Amino acid sequence: MTISDFQRRIEEIYFERDCRRGRDRTFMWFIEEIGELSRAMARPRDDDGKNLREEFADVFAWLATLASIEGVSLEEVALEKYGDGCPKCGKSPCDC
Repeated sequence: MTISDFQRRIEEIYFERDCRRGRDRTFMWFIEEIGELSRAMARPRDDDGKNLREEFADVFAWLATLASIEGVSLEEVALEKYGDGCPKCGKSPCDC
């Protein structure tokens, strides 16, 4: 699945509801998910890392939702900024 595929999938599932909620309230949900990820990272990992993986997935999904509300393609902007390596030095790995 590409980043664009994932963003479209999240739109299929949540876009209408998220648009009704609005950008600001959706952003607050995103921040809450970042807090949950932070707490998961601070705890000792469970045997399979399930909670940590779930929190990373949730943060990515909420980021995709915010990008969609703003009309931004995550795949396009990621490639624009990082497609040729480090945005500052242009190398991969970064040599800054």
